[in-house]
Amino acid sequence: MTTDFDDFVHGRGRALLKFAYVLSGDAHLAEDLVQEVLARLHRRWDRITAMDNAEAYVRTAIVRQFLSWRRRRAYREAVLAEVPEPAGSDAPEQRLLARDQMWQLLRGLPRAQRAVLVLRFYCDLPDEEIAALLGVGRSTVRSQATRALDRMRTIMSERGAHGDG
Repeated sequence: MTTDFDDFVHGRGRALLKFAYVLSGDAHLAEDLVQEVLARLHRRWDRITAMDNAEAYVRTAIVRQFLSWRRRRAYREAVLAEVPEPAGSDAPEQRLLARDQMWQLLRGLPRAQRAVLVLRFYCDLPDEEIAALLGVGRSTVRSQATRALDRMRTIMSERGAHGDG
């Protein structure tokens, strides 16, 4: 059991950390999420590997842990300073500013909406899988995504930022 678990962590650990980072927007929180989930799942690893897709199960656990941390008082999301106006070119500085703006917009969303967007656009999951992962209906996934994107567009238009949607 320990060897299988160790092999999984060594083989997929970086991908899980990257997933948690995209979900949380914070490297330290991502490490905490992955560490806590893996520590909890280690005891049941034999049962988990008997399932069709152990990694999907671990990712689901990471999402649920992330969503449950909203009730923790110790967790505080950092509010970033205003992002400077983007440069007029497709230079590396422009891409960096756009990425920072996206992080800021994602951090401003409720956790469930953020999770839906990450699962849809970063993990490229269909609505059915997102719904199963979050334990909600497909219509809830669609409405959460719509609300999140609408909120992001509103914030961008209020700030005078430009984008194609």
